[in-house]
Amino acid sequence: MAKKKIVHYLNQFFAGIGGEEKADMPPELREGVIGPGMALNAALGDEAEIVATIICGDSYFNENPETSKHKILDMIKPYEPDLFLAGPAFNAGRYGVACATVAWLVQEELKVPALTGMYIENPGADLFRKAVYIVETGNSAASMRKAVPTMVTMTKKLLNGEEIGTPAEEGYIPRGIRRNVFREERGSRRAVNMLISKLKGEEYETEYAMPSFDRVPPADALQDLSHLTIAMVTSGGIVPKANPDRVESSSASKYGKYSIDGIDDLTAEEYETAHGGYDPVYANEDPDRVLPLDVMRDMEREGIIGHIYEWFYSTVGNGTSVGNSRAFGIRIGKELKEAGVDAVLLTST
Repeated sequence: MAKKKIVHYLNQFFAGIGGEEKADMPPELREGVIGPGMALNAALGDEAEIVATIICGDSYFNENPETSKHKILDMIKPYEPDLFLAGPAFNAGRYGVACATVAWLVQEELKVPALTGMYIENPGADLFRKAVYIVETGNSAASMRKAVPTMVTMTKKLLNGEEIGTPAEEGYIPRGIRRNVFREERGSRRAVNMLISKLKGEEYETEYAMPSFDRVPPADALQDLSHLTIAMVTSGGIVPKANPDRVESSSASKYGKYSIDGIDDLTAEEYETAHGGYDPVYANEDPDRVLPLDVMRDMEREGIIGHIYEWFYSTVGNGTSVGNSRAFGIRIGKELKEAGVDAVLLTST
């Protein structure tokens, strides 16, 4: 029996072409297996094989979505695949959006089952979890070995038209879809048993987890800035040259704190961006484009604002987990409050 055919999608990094400097490459078709596809292909055995790999730069896809979609679909069609695989993207945000978008398009336009994988906090998961099966992976490519068996099991089930079980059984991200199932005990008894376990402090598992939304009430508007001390914080990765604190370019586990006492301008000779999620050229030419110290100094001299706090804080938002981001915010906020800072200018990319 002939093996079933799979087309695989990768970005420029996982295809081994390059990093951010190659993120603008347009869609490219290559025969056979590349990069992570090798592990997936080997695990599929005699059931299926990856016959072609499509590569596209993350920046190109997200900056040219319509062009990218049409080109990629045209590349896939001649192969008449039995399934489409994308990624896994782990916590790479632009890559995750591209993987999920293309997988959804293949399902909708070509009527071919599709599967991708990524970290649960990846924006691609938020956008497409209801429409596409997305295997839950770890935060980084270090979890590839664990991701491959789950993706292969799901791949085989989709290829064979088998029933897909619950997210807990199969390892995909919950899609928010409710299905009727039959249990031996009626609902009222199960609910009472869960309540008793909860009251006793025992472990229990709800049958329908409710979403938890982090709502932060906005602070009151500031009416007069002329007497206030304002701090500058950025997730755009602006750091002194050579990145002395080694703030990671993606999935940051730390932030840096840097003095701007007596400094009026962030020059290209002294500062750069550590961020790996956008083209750094313009930020490196003039770091004030991300952290506008020059404009803030003008406002300080003109009396529009009272005083600029003598330190700025910087991290990278690219793929950084919600947990780390929250922890950064709590620590930075506590320090600024203790220093008597009245307001914060928070900039991104």
